[in-house]
Amino acid sequence: MVQKLDMLVETASQTGGPYVHIGCIPTFAGLEGIYPEDLGKRAIEDGAQGEVITITGAVYDGMGWALRDAMCESWQADAKGRFPGQEGADPKVNGFARFAADGESGEFTLRTVKPGRVAMRGGGFQAPHIALWIVARGINTGLQTRIYFEDEDNSGDPLLARIEQRQRAETLIAKKTGDGLYRFDIRLQGEGETVFLDM
Repeated sequence: MVQKLDMLVETASQTGGPYVHIGCIPTFAGLEGIYPEDLGKRAIEDGAQGEVITITGAVYDGMGWALRDAMCESWQADAKGRFPGQEGADPKVNGFARFAADGESGEFTLRTVKPGRVAMRGGGFQAPHIALWIVARGINTGLQTRIYFEDEDNSGDPLLARIEQRQRAETLIAKKTGDGLYRFDIRLQGEGETVFLDM
């Protein structure tokens, strides 16, 4: 039997959710036994060098609602500014983590070490930062951004220097809320929209 193509209805664009957790972090989605441990479960192992920090936050839509199915991946250097695989890198810092928003509150938590300044080719340094990739229902293409820290010297960072509207650069700065504790919220649109990177 031949089916006419003009009778098929176009489907909606694919987005990162609500099923992204099932494929990327099945244990978090309540599916035990698929993997011994979800990939990226921990950014650091016990004994990692440097200041251990905890970053909490949420991903908010244009209406100010926290997305309860958001998932983030982070990539970072160790406390000395070295990435895994580089000579002298801390073997207890994985560099990569994958974490999701809590299904009730929409809050996410990242426990890691504060990264060091990263040397650039040709000289100079980037301020300590963590790169983030964000996906969720309604986001057709994963969003890239960075987390910087308000208690670090961010002057001279080449990425922050390229943001023409200085107040928008503030959307990339995690606020210190306590000893080793930071808050970093991501706003997809509207007032205080986070700076996203075209990579």
